[in-house]
Formats: sequence, structure tokens, C-alpha cells
Amino acid sequence: MIRVVILGFGNVGWHLATAFHSAEGVELLQIYNRSEVVKPDFLSNIQFSTSIDALQEADVYILAMPDDCIREFSDNFSEDNKFIVHTSGSVPLTELSDCNRRGVFYPLQTFSKGKSVNFLEIPVCIEAENREDLELLTILGERISRTVRVINSEARASIHLAAVFVNNFSNHMYRIAMDFLEEKELDFSLLKPLIYETAKKIATLAPSEAQTGPAKRNDLKTIKKHLNLLGNSDHRELYSQITRAIQSTYGKKL
Repeated sequence: MIRVVILGFGNVGWHLATAFHSAEGVELLQIYNRSEVVKPDFLSNIQFSTSIDALQEADVYILAMPDDCIREFSDNFSEDNKFIVHTSGSVPLTELSDCNRRGVFYPLQTFSKGKSVNFLEIPVCIEAENREDLELLTILGERISRTVRVINSEARASIHLAAVFVNNFSNHMYRIAMDFLEEKELDFSLLKPLIYETAKKIATLAPSEAQTGPAKRNDLKTIKKHLNLLGNSDHRELYSQITRAIQSTYGKKL
């Protein structure tokens, strides 16, 4: 049985707590948060604490806090030579204080509190400084995920950057599309089947093979029409930049 304490109850902490609470071979002992939180019903039997001095003895402490809090919290973590891991994609393992054994347990997914996910399908990237701790993280990861990979800090930073392109940037495009359609009093939900199909294509096609649209086929008439429709100058510039990038990739010119 692997005993776990989660430090932080934001989006990542919430989902890890959900996954560990129902996982075999894992005992979720405690959840720490700097401020009081409303305890979900399904975690009614789990101890919550706002005092770092009241942490229970665990095999691993999972620091699920924003990136800019990791260094400060780690420096103030008073448990000498305990195993503490963070969950960030972009923060190197060495940001954690070397007063404790250090590691990384990075679930590669976007999380929103209250939106359920299938953790078995989420890759977990792990890193540790010694073999025993790496083995513990491997076992812990396999309790909740089918895919556990040993990834060092440099490679993890590259994966996180790529994830920003496919997740954060694409979601911002959804926001732009929604705002544009709302201005025209049109329903954004009409685009949802297209969004789903675009994502599904990547399961069987490389992105280069899945690319379609006016920029790919160098349809200048449609491109100019789109630019004229866009009232927001920032959105026009963004459309132009992405169009040029696609055309450059496929040997076309705007």
C-alpha cells in the first residue's frame, strides 16, 4: 500500500485525489490546502488540513500547486528527507528543495475541477533521483494510468511546450470563434461536431495529413473574404499569421 498526501487542492489536486481515492493499492491519507475548502462528499473520510505542521507520515507527498509556488513551498516543507514530488510540466525537478528526496509526477492532461476524466487514458510522466523512488512512482502511476513514462526535466519541458500548442492555443481559437459567432448572433455549438472530428483524425492521421482549409489549398479569394469579415484587428492579424505559417509549410504564399 502506497500512502499519499496531496499538497494543494486546485484542479490537479482535485483530480489526483479522485483517482487515488478509488485506486487499489493506494491510501490517500490527507489533503493539505493553504486555505479552507469545501470537502467533496466522496472524500468525506479523508482528512483535510490547512496546517503544514500537521501532515501525516506518507510514502510520497504530491505537490499540486501553481508553478510559481513550488520553490517557496518546497523550501518551507519541514519534513526532512521525505519524498516530495511536483506535478508541473515546465518546472525542473531541481526547483524542489534538496533537503528532501525529489521527484516529478506529471499527468499530461488539462484539468477542470468537477469535469470528470478517465485517468487510465492519461499519460503520467515521472522523474526521480534514485532507483527506489523511481520504482515507487512507477507503481503509483500504474495504479491509476495505463501509460507511465520516465521523462527527464528537459524532455518534459519540451512536451509541456507542445501541449500548450495543442491545448491552450487551440482552446483560445475556440474562444475567438465563439466570440465572433456571438457577435453575429450565431450558435457556437454548430462547430462542435467539427471540433470533435478534427481531434479524432489525429488518432489515425499525422497532423500534416489531416490539414485542410483555404490556406492549405491557397484559396486566396476565401482568405481575403475571411479577413474582411473579421472586425477585430488582432484577430485579423492572427488569421494572417497562421495562414502564412500554413502556406509556408505547404509551399504556398499569401
